[in-house]
Amino acid sequence: MPLALISTKPAKRESKPNPFATPDFGSVYSVAEINAYIAIRDQLLDEAEKLHTTAKIASTALANDFVEGCLKPARSPYEDQCLPEPDAVRERERCESVRERLTRLRDISV
Repeated sequence: MPLALISTKPAKRESKPNPFATPDFGSVYSVAEINAYIAIRDQLLDEAEKLHTTAKIASTALANDFVEGCLKPARSPYEDQCLPEPDAVRERERCESVRERLTRLRDISV
């Protein structure tokens, strides 16, 4: 009895359009994600100013450093995955302000 040969070619699939595969999706998603990190940092800062604990100040500093890293200009081909430069400049200034506020909080909590 002969064995049937199994085709090693994958069956063709119908390609469905990806609703997220738009040129702007990467930039919209990335900007929203960066804004979420900024919101988290701001919430941590509010908590640090209320609690004055070393752990809360440290986590806020870490979040601020992370946000600052997200605000660096991206290299090609990732330019579209960062905040528009005017927004990034404003947020970099806020990062510096947060750093100064954390320094004052550290002085108070010691």
